[in-house]
Amino acid sequence: MKKHKKFIGMMSGIALSLSLVACGPQDDAKDKDTKEADKPKELLVWEDVLKGEGIKDAIANFEKEHDVKVTMVEKQYTKQIEDLRLDGPAGTGPDVLTIPSDQIGTAVTEGLIKELKVDDTMQGIYTEAAMDAQKVDGKVYGLPKAVETTMLYYNKDLISEDKLPTTLEGWYEYSKGVADGKKFGFLALFDQVYYANSVLSGYGGYIFGQDDNGGYDPTDIGINNGGAVEGAQYIQKFYKEGLFPSGIIGEKGISVIESLFTEGKAAAIISGPWNVEPFTKAGVNWGVQKLPELENGKNMAAFIGVKSYNVSSYSKNAELAEEFVKYIANEENSKKRYEITQEVPAVAALANDPVVTESAVAKAVAEQSKFSVLMPNIPQMNEVWVPTDSALQTIATGKAQPKEALDQAAETIKGQIEAKHSGK
Repeated sequence: MKKHKKFIGMMSGIALSLSLVACGPQDDAKDKDTKEADKPKELLVWEDVLKGEGIKDAIANFEKEHDVKVTMVEKQYTKQIEDLRLDGPAGTGPDVLTIPSDQIGTAVTEGLIKELKVDDTMQGIYTEAAMDAQKVDGKVYGLPKAVETTMLYYNKDLISEDKLPTTLEGWYEYSKGVADGKKFGFLALFDQVYYANSVLSGYGGYIFGQDDNGGYDPTDIGINNGGAVEGAQYIQKFYKEGLFPSGIIGEKGISVIESLFTEGKAAAIISGPWNVEPFTKAGVNWGVQKLPELENGKNMAAFIGVKSYNVSSYSKNAELAEEFVKYIANEENSKKRYEITQEVPAVAALANDPVVTESAVAKAVAEQSKFSVLMPNIPQMNEVWVPTDSALQTIATGKAQPKEALDQAAETIKGQIEAKHSGK
């Protein structure tokens, strides 16, 4: 009997303990979870600078359809990965961001962006090159929003279309008759590999060769082969003969080039679709066409750059973020974005849409794309920019001869790849 009473007392104590536990911290946690669940979901989207207008309507529609609040912030798209490295771990980073395709490999290696589940049907709506730019080891990490190449802008008030040289040598000769230190004929940022590659690769240079699987082989560096050296020698004469102003050396030189063009002091420059709106607002009577041919009969071969929408690995709403990427990059929204931003869409079907085919810019990009190559998207590409740009700058200023400068750049790139990417 005593045992029985003791047992009943013990059970009552346990029941009381359980009831106290049920009313304690766990209950508060459940209430907190319920409150969190009741909160409207939110997404933070990083869009490129001056491109947010192109997706505002699509964002509004997505918000209604998914009962979500989407906050859009414009940031320089080439710097977003850099910002994500800090903001992601701090909890202030985006759910969705937009980056250039050459940063995809680095972002994947560092675990900054998530793999997306994109079926073959959806992958099939984009051009093959644009979709390939979003893959690492066969896995998809983004959806393409726009394709761009450099092209030739010319000022119709300074040179008529029927007088345009069709070759780079023709522009060289034209410039010799126009350049006087204040006004110029043809200008390009040839001391930066992003622009100079159009000449170097046209003569047979390349960044990385290909491996047996069609990917990039970072041990095969071609920025100092015979073709690249020949191209650099050709570039050098524009600087040596004063056809380019001295102020365009260095990364900031592009601002000088663009200013000279908008001020009517340069007849033609190499730039990209991103300048359509600024040049139009500046009142320039501009025209565009593909890049000129080289003396060897080949066309200047620019990089094809692909901008994409990607999901941050730090996103707390990753599934919804992925849904947003698929929505914002679909055919309908890609067309709308193109109409507003004039960034050439990566959706294959839009290539034949009148809204695109009637555009001189889209036509120029499409023509140039035939002669251009994808910018490598492997992490080792990060080691190419600074050494090659430095070499090109010494070539432009006459401080080094092309072979010497490019050989040094190739050695530096090789050393940095071995130091930073061994075993990758």
